[in-house]
Amino acid sequence: MTLDLKKSVTRVRTGKEIMTEQKLPYYVGISRETAGAREISMNRVVIPPGATAEPHYHKDFETAIYLLEGRVDTRYGENLKESILTEKGDFLFIPPGVPHQPVNLSATEPAVAIVSRNNPNERENVVMYKAED
Repeated sequence: MTLDLKKSVTRVRTGKEIMTEQKLPYYVGISRETAGAREISMNRVVIPPGATAEPHYHKDFETAIYLLEGRVDTRYGENLKESILTEKGDFLFIPPGVPHQPVNLSATEPAVAIVSRNNPNERENVVMYKAED
């Protein structure tokens, strides 16, 4: 193995909030644009008190989430009939193509998470999902 000592390390300080297609505040961290990443992104997402993301899935990549604050019920699967609870300190893995919808269970406190994907784009490759009744 040959080390490439010419590459550098990059620090990224999150800038302004952007709104995702799933209607959640997002703070871009590591991406192709901010750090020259080629196969990964890592961002901070906030689910406001009592808020719910729009149902969606990520077609071609995996998602790993670490919950920093709060309690989140993630509805997932066909018609979002499955559910899993995550609390501060929990990790959550979502495979490609799995519909999901996080819901902040607190009416007074935001839920905050670090989200990583094997996709370096700053904007998510997200597909909106319509659950049937």
